[in-house]
Amino acid sequence: MFKILVVDDENLVRKGIVMETDWARLDCMVVAEAANGEEGLEAIHKYRPDLVICDIRMPKMDGIEMVTELRNEGNETYVIFLTAYDDFAYAQNAVKLGASDYLLKPFEDGELETAVLSIKKRVEERQSQGGREHEENVLAHASIQKGEKSKYVTEAMNYIMEHYADSDIGVRKIAESLGLSEGHLSHTFKKETEYTINAYITRYRVRVAMKLLQNCRYKVYEVAEMVGYKDITYFSTIFKKIAGVTPSEYQDRIGGETE
Repeated sequence: MFKILVVDDENLVRKGIVMETDWARLDCMVVAEAANGEEGLEAIHKYRPDLVICDIRMPKMDGIEMVTELRNEGNETYVIFLTAYDDFAYAQNAVKLGASDYLLKPFEDGELETAVLSIKKRVEERQSQGGREHEENVLAHASIQKGEKSKYVTEAMNYIMEHYADSDIGVRKIAESLGLSEGHLSHTFKKETEYTINAYITRYRVRVAMKLLQNCRYKVYEVAEMVGYKDITYFSTIFKKIAGVTPSEYQDRIGGETE
């Protein structure tokens, strides 16, 4: 049974999700509820859900803070973020944390169920294949895992994860943030990762873009902007060079697989 945790400070919303959704039909079960991020973390550690449905704005600890803590622990549990605010910055933060989906409240009929089933299918496919998701296969040779890296290379990777959406991110800004010379950072980064910093940034952006394109809510030009590209033509060229298909072709292919 696919285990779900619901985290929302609004009691009516939380109970509505728990009570009004036909979880049995979806072959899912709600294992716990929580009213804020602190309670959510405790429930995640206790029940180990497959999916967390989580509001963003909550007291004590909000959804972004809660999932940030999870990721820092190395926990990659799937997350659907909920919010009543159609804010571009929220969407960017959600993507940075590897959110599987981002839904605006109130939901359209069937919208939450569709999102849950899509994630459930991906989990089942990963388990049956014993491998990675499609986009990870495409970028297997460009792993973003930190592994056994030096302090400065790890910090550079962290900076890229936090600032990849900045259009002006580059060696100079990263080196300045770490208090290193551009030459020393570039040499060390290439030696330990086999990639130049700019190449690593590009591949990280493409990987994030692939996740975003799985959500057909976003247009290609919106995804380009969300990962730091102002020129959609350049974005499409870079994307195809790495993924082997254009962003539009990739989105169509993924859409066809989930139908």
